[in-house]
Amino acid sequence: MKVGVIVAAAGSGTRMGAEGNKIFLNLDGKPIIMHSLELFDAIEEVAEIVVVTRKVDLQNIGALMKNISTPYQIVVGGKDRQESVYRGLKSLSGDFDWVLIHDAARPYLTGCVVRRGLVAVREYLAVGVGVPVKDTIKQVQGSFVVNTLPREELWAVQTPQIFAYNLILKAHEEAIKVGFTATDDCALVENLGQSVHMIEGDYGNLKITTPEDLPKQREFLLGFGYDVHRFTHDRPLILGGLEIPHEKGLLGHSDADVVTHAVMDAILGAMGKGDIGEHFPDTDPKYEGVSSIGLLKQVLDVLWQERLEINNVDITIIAQKPKLSPYKQSMEETLANIMQVSQARVNVKASTCEGLGFVGREEGIVVQAVVSLCSR
Repeated sequence: MKVGVIVAAAGSGTRMGAEGNKIFLNLDGKPIIMHSLELFDAIEEVAEIVVVTRKVDLQNIGALMKNISTPYQIVVGGKDRQESVYRGLKSLSGDFDWVLIHDAARPYLTGCVVRRGLVAVREYLAVGVGVPVKDTIKQVQGSFVVNTLPREELWAVQTPQIFAYNLILKAHEEAIKVGFTATDDCALVENLGQSVHMIEGDYGNLKITTPEDLPKQREFLLGFGYDVHRFTHDRPLILGGLEIPHEKGLLGHSDADVVTHAVMDAILGAMGKGDIGEHFPDTDPKYEGVSSIGLLKQVLDVLWQERLEINNVDITIIAQKPKLSPYKQSMEETLANIMQVSQARVNVKASTCEGLGFVGREEGIVVQAVVSLCSR
């Protein structure tokens, strides 16, 4: 099965607002167009790749194609996509059984979709790729609805589109002859009276057209928190917002919730906002006996103002006594609810010091917390 590939890459990227052709924008460490080119380069049946581009982009495309091992050509496109694809078809340098036409601005194409298309085209000669629409589609004239289209019959068309080579060449030449234009190659085949078989593509096979189509580049920040409190009598033991049954509590200006303090410190550290001593000094009487969960809420207000959110939290409680394993899940639930994340994103571990040091002597509790934040 000898397959030629036409990659349509002659767009200007005007709607993207980019300087130059959008296909050169970086996506996951490489230009958008390279995602498709590398995929086709890895498919054994592909005998030649033709990239149709603008004259101004020839040099940049040439530099990228040096990384492709499949024989290739670079062709200057025409006045519109239809003419550009036709030029690509005419430039294929041999006898091809099948041709695959793909938009360079669809970098999320998978080999699975290509493989299913290559199987289907042997039987049907013309294959389109698409997905059933999820939204109700209205036909609108001016600002008024004139028709509601039956959603169960509607598909959003993607690329690649795959054809018998002689069929798609004939379809283009007939369109030139009669002055017929279309926005995709399947329509040209339909114009011949030839049926096009649709296979389901992938909802992730998006076309990069506007800045909103690019994945959001999320920033990740990491913070480490540490806190220690000594035991004292006549105070409840508060850990992670829970009152834990024990004969001793922890000494502190607030409720001495050492777990929540470590988490707060980790969040502040990840944001570069100092530490809890700077924000809630133990010399300020308004924080005497205050709930540390309330203080955590204040830290989270700062977090959200910075357009950040919690990605995950990992907490290690180091205490000889009490035994904390029965309370870990409740701590996770409480903290996850406050931080507005799923419980799966909060992990609480408990350990002892095997009788060593001040923790081993049951003089206090140490907590370490690691927090990762991400931009919203």
